[in-house]
Amino acid sequence: MHLFLLSSLLFAFANAANFDVVNNCPFTVWAAASPGGGRQLDQGQTWSFNRLRTAYALNQFNNMDFFDISLVDGFNVPIDFSPTGGGCRGIRCAADINGQCPGDLRAPGGCNNPCTVYKTDQYCCTGSASNNCPPTDKSRFFKDRCPDAYSYPKDDQTSTFTCPGGTNYRVVFCP
Repeated sequence: MHLFLLSSLLFAFANAANFDVVNNCPFTVWAAASPGGGRQLDQGQTWSFNRLRTAYALNQFNNMDFFDISLVDGFNVPIDFSPTGGGCRGIRCAADINGQCPGDLRAPGGCNNPCTVYKTDQYCCTGSASNNCPPTDKSRFFKDRCPDAYSYPKDDQTSTFTCPGGTNYRVVFCP
């Protein structure tokens, strides 16, 4: 079973934002949105829904939507998150992270992030490392394969993206 929680994409929603979620994977995925619940998507299925733009990071500062893909808790399914109109760029993480996952990070059906495995200040950016938390060799494994994605908790400069408020989005699993 593959599960991907769309709220981990920090996407924001004043008017309704339309989302089309597509499963191109050769297996079933369980897509979820918060708020809104979730849906089982078999191969080739699409789930369309809309959300008010007053929730999360939609229509925020300067009427912009803010979004990201996070690998901070690990990886299990390749994804593309893109606007359906012009004016801004989409983001993706389509690398074979599961197949290339270092042995110490392997998990059934996925690849854990080092914070999940080691639970140390260095990898989790907590405690004494919370103010100054640089990338590690382990987080670079994820960043090298998915440059658009958050690879560790303080990876803001290269991992948060924006689109104008009013943008609609398409989420594709296994792009």
